[in-house]
Amino acid sequence: MIRPLTLSLILAAMTGCTGLGTLRQASKPNDLYLLTPKSTFSSSLPRIQKQIVVEEPTATAAVNTDQIAVQPTLLQVQYLPRARWVDRAPLIVQALMVESYENSGKVAAVGRSTVGLRADYVIAPDLREFQGIVVSETEDSKTVRVEVRINIKIIDEYEDKIIASSSFTENVMATTDQTPDLVEAFDVALGRTMRDAVEWSIRKINTHVQNNPRSSAS
Repeated sequence: MIRPLTLSLILAAMTGCTGLGTLRQASKPNDLYLLTPKSTFSSSLPRIQKQIVVEEPTATAAVNTDQIAVQPTLLQVQYLPRARWVDRAPLIVQALMVESYENSGKVAAVGRSTVGLRADYVIAPDLREFQGIVVSETEDSKTVRVEVRINIKIIDEYEDKIIASSSFTENVMATTDQTPDLVEAFDVALGRTMRDAVEWSIRKINTHVQNNPRSSAS
């Protein structure tokens, strides 16, 4: 059953009033949600004959979880009741970034840091924002904006130094406050963020290879 987002700021009382914290402890099974990789990129992207490794993103404890985070206020984090990601958010983002690089068709090889791939360049992400934010509410519903922000560093493994860094942010308004619509907003925001990060990093690596003959050697 699809249930609407419940974001009560009052803990459950003995009178039977239920808040978010109590609902999260319910014995009913969780609905699991997937996100998707990016598959469309600029046709002008250069191809780089290099191997890229994507590290697991660093993240705060608030988003380093399989729970779906929503902020009812700027100073509070809660989680959707009976809804989970299929894995911890940083692992999902890592896997989807690897798939997105593969889908670009512009890198020689790409993998996660755990597979033992010898990297020419390492992508080190920092998952700064990955939550919904309640921007307004009425008696019957809430308006939620999903925010995704990823900071990216590119490390040249040969020279053992950071060659570029940037931050990528997307905000998407959910069409309703129900969980499936919130997840769809997460998917759109993450997809746009990954597209921008992948295109930027491929171009930065291509420029670095052209300007550094030692790095361009196979």
